[in-house]
Amino acid sequence: MRSSYLEEDVMLLLKDITGLVQPQPTEERERLIQAGKHYCEMLPIEYVPSSKYMEVYREALRHYAAPTAQAVAVLADKILEKRGKEVVLVSLARAGVPVGILLKRYLRYRYGIEAAHYGISIIRGRGIDKNAMRCLLERYAPERLLFVDGWIGKGAILGELEKDLEEFEGVPAELAVLADPANVTQLCGTHEDILIPSSCLNCTVSGLISRTFLRDDMIGEKDFHGAVYYGELADADLSYEFIHAIEKEFGGKWEMHKITAEEKSPIGSGVEEVKEIAGRFGIEDINLVKPGIGETTRVLLRRVPWKVLIDKEHEKDAALAHIIRLAEEKKVPVERYPLRHYRACGLIRKMADT
Repeated sequence: MRSSYLEEDVMLLLKDITGLVQPQPTEERERLIQAGKHYCEMLPIEYVPSSKYMEVYREALRHYAAPTAQAVAVLADKILEKRGKEVVLVSLARAGVPVGILLKRYLRYRYGIEAAHYGISIIRGRGIDKNAMRCLLERYAPERLLFVDGWIGKGAILGELEKDLEEFEGVPAELAVLADPANVTQLCGTHEDILIPSSCLNCTVSGLISRTFLRDDMIGEKDFHGAVYYGELADADLSYEFIHAIEKEFGGKWEMHKITAEEKSPIGSGVEEVKEIAGRFGIEDINLVKPGIGETTRVLLRRVPWKVLIDKEHEKDAALAHIIRLAEEKKVPVERYPLRHYRACGLIRKMADT
């Protein structure tokens, strides 16, 4: 699969379906999803950020490059301690790919380790790309594989991973992420709901590739899951601007006093809080509740939001500025709410109510 990333940074085990899928408007996709059509059988029209939103993104990058770099460093150290120097990074496309590149580059920068890095697809409800897994297992011992993602919201993808990997003997069902406010993995850079600036944008910060795609008429039995390359957006590509901004913070002052995620571990699980929120707002399907900064951003970028919840104690936090900006642009109400594990939570509108 082509992308705007260098091959030395990542090898994407995806089928290039550029030009074969017609993107659909957000509301049309949302109606189809809620009527039972799987989201992986469609692609959204990529959000084109306004100039004001891009100002907010660049401000977020300035403010949160150092905390993101710190999370990368803490996670890299945990990976080395638990998995050793022979680890193979397997990023879950697409949000995991920039994080995997940062981990690969930090391991080289700090320890001189050249870790192999791949990107593969996993889809909630459809599972991991089995052909990609077979490809990896032809090259590497199963215990060397480590899956990487950007953040954890409720933990649905981790659950999917644990279920799917029962088929692949010896592959550890672990997920390494920068932020785990749901408190479901110790392989994280932090348990705080931090802003990872790459969550603010779509393909233009992810190598110009789409989210992954799986439909029988286009993806054969022996194919990898598919993705589209948005070459027409090359002039707007910020993928390496993001990588370099975080890299510049490697070895910063925080390096002398890294904080381990265990010290900041919250009480209870994020899933419990999500169920409470669903009950409070009369939402029967918890998949319509998307907690955390990253997931809330995704709701605003490619779903049909009902409202956004902002934690009362963090409502003036710069990490939420892009969320508030997006909500204003899309005329989505923002409500102050006492969140425990998260700083923000997106609620998706039930289309039957529109």
